[in-house]
Amino acid sequence: MMPTEQALENLSVTINQEIHVEAPIDVTFAALLEQLGPGNETPDGKSLNMKIEPWPGGRWYRDLGDNNGHFWANVQAIKRPSLLEFAGPLFASFPMVSNVQYRLSEVDGGTLIAFRHSALGFIPDEVKAGMDKGWAGMHEGVRKLAEAAASK
Repeated sequence: MMPTEQALENLSVTINQEIHVEAPIDVTFAALLEQLGPGNETPDGKSLNMKIEPWPGGRWYRDLGDNNGHFWANVQAIKRPSLLEFAGPLFASFPMVSNVQYRLSEVDGGTLIAFRHSALGFIPDEVKAGMDKGWAGMHEGVRKLAEAAASK
C-alpha cells in the first residue's frame, strides 16, 4: 500500500450492514424514521431527543431544548419507502463528514435494509471501534419496531 493510500484509509470509515425485517416495506420505513428520530435511545433506555424532518434538506438533530442541541445531518435524499440518505457530521465533535444510506427493498418474508455509512475525517480509533456496534444496536431497534407494528 502506498503511503497516501494508507493515510486516506486512516481518515475513512465504511460500514455496511444488512438488516432483514419481517414486516412490509412501508411499515419498515416508518419504523426507521421512528427509531432514528423520537425513538432513538441510549443503550440504557434514555431518550436522545432526536428529531428528523423527513424531506430533502430536512435536519436530523438532537434537541436539548432552549435552542440547544447537536446537528447530525441533512436529509440528502428521501424516496418513500425505498431510500433515506443523510449527509453531515453525525455524532462527531471533531472534523468529520458522513454519508449514510438506507436502501429498502421487498424480499420474500419482508424487507431488506441495505445500510452504508461512509465517513471521512479525523476519527479517533476508539470512535471507529464502536461505530459498527452502535449502528447494529440502532438497526435492531428498527427491526423490533417494524416487526411489532406488523404483528398488530
